[in-house]
Amino acid sequence: MTTVALIPTFQPNSGLFGVLDGLRQRGIHRIVVDDGSGLEYRSLFRRVARNAIVLTYSLNCGKGHALKLGLRYIQEHYPQDTVVVTVDGDGQHQVADTVRCAQAAEQNPHTMVLGCRSFDGENVPWRSRIGNKITRLVYGATSGTWVSDTQTGLRAFTADLISLLVDVSGERYEYEMNVLLACPEHEVGIREVQIQTVYEAGNPTSHFRPVRDSLRIYAGILWFASASFASFAVDYALFGALVVSLSSLGVAGVLAANVLARVVSAAFNYTLNRTVVFHSEESVAQTAGRYAALAVSLLAANTLMLGVLTQALGVPALAAKLLVEVALFVASWLLQNRVVFRRKRR
Repeated sequence: MTTVALIPTFQPNSGLFGVLDGLRQRGIHRIVVDDGSGLEYRSLFRRVARNAIVLTYSLNCGKGHALKLGLRYIQEHYPQDTVVVTVDGDGQHQVADTVRCAQAAEQNPHTMVLGCRSFDGENVPWRSRIGNKITRLVYGATSGTWVSDTQTGLRAFTADLISLLVDVSGERYEYEMNVLLACPEHEVGIREVQIQTVYEAGNPTSHFRPVRDSLRIYAGILWFASASFASFAVDYALFGALVVSLSSLGVAGVLAANVLARVVSAAFNYTLNRTVVFHSEESVAQTAGRYAALAVSLLAANTLMLGVLTQALGVPALAAKLLVEVALFVASWLLQNRVVFRRKRR
């Protein structure tokens, strides 16, 4: 079976030649994508072309764009049983680990094999250590699947997955997270292979921009959080007004205010999530029923928890409302992402 290493790179250093030599010695085909490195790197890529196929374009479009361009090339020029391994060109991925990941993909078709690093070494940069912990939590909460290294660029899979992978959204670093999110949705297995953790001092060759690229990676849950906050603001303001208006009813007034405020905010939240957050292409008739069932379930849980906090524990109504909403946030995200708006994303 043919194994192809796909290497996206932007303004690489001489370490790329060592990576290519190691892969060549193991009989692995090599495709390098120059992600708009510029005229000053033209001579370097001419040297690279002696040892690999080079795909190039003039503008920097991002790692996701480079990967998808390379995948389309492989799809057009290699058989479907080819094993593809994506490899970083800075020397962080050892050839032996690349081979092990490729072998695991060959033995497990229709599976995304991740070369997973440990993050407890002294040379691991803080942004990689902290970033991986955050993305692991975000990915686990979003997909219901847990992996130890969501940011690894060493991934192997058989070429039958390419049609799926080139349709995954994202042009920069967020693409790799989106691929992981797409795997459970399309019943693609995920398998981990432990690999060596290699970092240069200060990680100088990384082009990851901590703030901008992190926002891209977490965009989905940030949009959901924003929609949830806006809906909560509507809910909370209406709840406060109704509590005052229905104060003569005592406990019944508090519970009635909660139900009425929840109904209004739920309709507002549904509209935002369907159109802005999850970009569902299903009709309102298809998604509204699932959302209504979820809203009723969350309302029952919300009301029960609110009653316990205010009556059994004596927590003030407004404070109790805040605690309940925070507690149900993650449950709402998971169920909307995986159940309510699960099909036909744009």
